[in-house]
Amino acid sequence: MSLADETRAVRPGEEVDVAKLEAFLRERAPEFAGPVTVSQFPGGHSNLTYLVTVGSRELVLRRPPFGNRVKSAHDMGREFRILSRLSAVFPKAPRALVYEEADAVLGAPFYLMERIRGLVLRGRALPQGVSLAASDLRALGLAVADTLAELHRVDVVKAELAELGRPEGYVERQVRGWIKRYADARTDDVPEMNEIEAWLQEALAAVGATAPGLVHNDFKFDNLVLDAAVPTKIVGVLDWEMATYGEPMTDLGTALAYWTEASDPEEMRALPFGPTMLEGSLSRADFVARWAEGSGREPVSLPFFHAFAHYRTAVVAAQIYWRYRHGHTKDARFAAFAPAVGILARAALRARNSCAQVGQPDA
Repeated sequence: MSLADETRAVRPGEEVDVAKLEAFLRERAPEFAGPVTVSQFPGGHSNLTYLVTVGSRELVLRRPPFGNRVKSAHDMGREFRILSRLSAVFPKAPRALVYEEADAVLGAPFYLMERIRGLVLRGRALPQGVSLAASDLRALGLAVADTLAELHRVDVVKAELAELGRPEGYVERQVRGWIKRYADARTDDVPEMNEIEAWLQEALAAVGATAPGLVHNDFKFDNLVLDAAVPTKIVGVLDWEMATYGEPMTDLGTALAYWTEASDPEEMRALPFGPTMLEGSLSRADFVARWAEGSGREPVSLPFFHAFAHYRTAVVAAQIYWRYRHGHTKDARFAAFAPAVGILARAALRARNSCAQVGQPDA
């Protein structure tokens, strides 16, 4: 198998000034100087990701979305600093190369990093040309859980990443912060969002905690790069824009929120989260058990963190739709995010009522 994560022509309204980028590379990174071509990776709805080809060299460029309203959520300098330190202790993170803070080149700060070649699975089905048996899908699920556990074993102090966050009070700040973000991005009335917000705030006082650690904050299939020749092996973890030092249970909750099962409601099964419903895939309960074994952590307050992850994803959908509704992006994909808010809020309410524990199926 030789498939890799393919790029496409740059979407209208998200173009890169190739001449300015070429001049920037000549001045700041002459080792990459030469004729430049730019294409775009199709996935992702937040920071924009491009493939920059300089002669025979391949680089990846990241910049904030157009029409961005949440500056703290798209801090290119912070993301560059994370990768500059993380790749030395977590080899699956890409190596950062060069950062530009000013807006003069591309209209926003950006950075360049190495490209990790491989296969990225996007959506519910496997891409054309990829065939995985049930045993392969189980092995892949175990590898995903093992990678999350590996991330949560990183010595944050040794990696000089402790400055990323303040673990004390982290979960409360997260809940309050995401509720505020939803208030800023609300376009339609979604009663389920009001209900889950009230419950999250009431439940905060009883939420347990594990030892603080490195948190990716968006751990899901389309942020993982698989070995194209051995697609049960994970060779890269992408999209570190929200990484922090905090409560690793938030990462586990995120992984579960994106881990749709065949028994879930049809509206959830229709969302393009990953091939986790295919025969052989781990259940959410099996994923939790494998993560707990590999990380050495107890999965405390699992229904809370699972529900909160669905709520966060609903807020992200609302933010994306807000940008589309107000004309800050022409990306037609974003029109479909309005109904996703309600779908994800209902998933959060179901997770709230779950009795999921290690070795037990999710309700």
